[in-house]
Amino acid sequence: MSVLTSPSSRVADDVSLPARPSRLVRRLLVVAVTAVVVLAFWSVEISWGRLADLPSEVVRYLWLMFSAPDWSALPEALWQTWRSVAMAWLGTVLGVLIATPLSLWSARGHAPAPVRGALRFLFGLIRAVPEIIIAIIILSVTGLTPLTGALALAVNGVGTLGKWGYESIEGIDRGPVEAVRAAGGNGVEVLRWGVWPQALPEFLAFWLYRFEINVRSSAVLGLIGVGGIGDMLTSYTQYRQWSVVGVLLIVVVVVTVAIDAVSGALRRRIMEGARVRAVES
Repeated sequence: MSVLTSPSSRVADDVSLPARPSRLVRRLLVVAVTAVVVLAFWSVEISWGRLADLPSEVVRYLWLMFSAPDWSALPEALWQTWRSVAMAWLGTVLGVLIATPLSLWSARGHAPAPVRGALRFLFGLIRAVPEIIIAIIILSVTGLTPLTGALALAVNGVGTLGKWGYESIEGIDRGPVEAVRAAGGNGVEVLRWGVWPQALPEFLAFWLYRFEINVRSSAVLGLIGVGGIGDMLTSYTQYRQWSVVGVLLIVVVVVTVAIDAVSGALRRRIMEGARVRAVES
């Protein structure tokens, strides 16, 4: 007596299961990353014995800075913070003025390939160099002034704003662009009427975010003496006047958090629009 099999079962028997993917590459990556981490810890020669004293040292210095802050330094701290913010604002404006047209020319479909490649290479090269190195190069010409810090922030901002800009342009809807071209618009008119209205909200958000970054970076640039709150922090830390350092840190934290909050709210308003409130009947 023969056993009848359904067509579906015969088809299932004829279909072979795919081979299990090899995990060799994943395991090699895990081994390589682990080796890099171990070599990194080994090469920096960490004194593991001193790590046990770290919590107590942190508490001690926090007590020195914030147990009795020297509020007499507050006016000078506010003035130097204002200089840092002004440095960041000037650097942001200069970076925007330079990076915006370059980002338009580095997007696909708006410039020849050699021009795009050269500009993108320039953006990557600028991003690879920290602001403090750029400032050290510039100060040989301008000297130790806040203008040096502003120019360093502007140059570094060109790298980031340029990259964000052309990525934003390449992600817009192509419909309006093609419509302007179909109407006989030239390259400038395509950018003005097809690209810019769509990319403007993201550009504004990028500019505000870059200003936030520059405010924090301006304090770091004070380490080389270009002025601002960072220069003041370096001076009082070297002389171990911890009560003044505490006041300076309070001012830096409050101002930075306030600027981040205001800038974040503006960026959300630009990207999301105004919230619709329900009207009570």
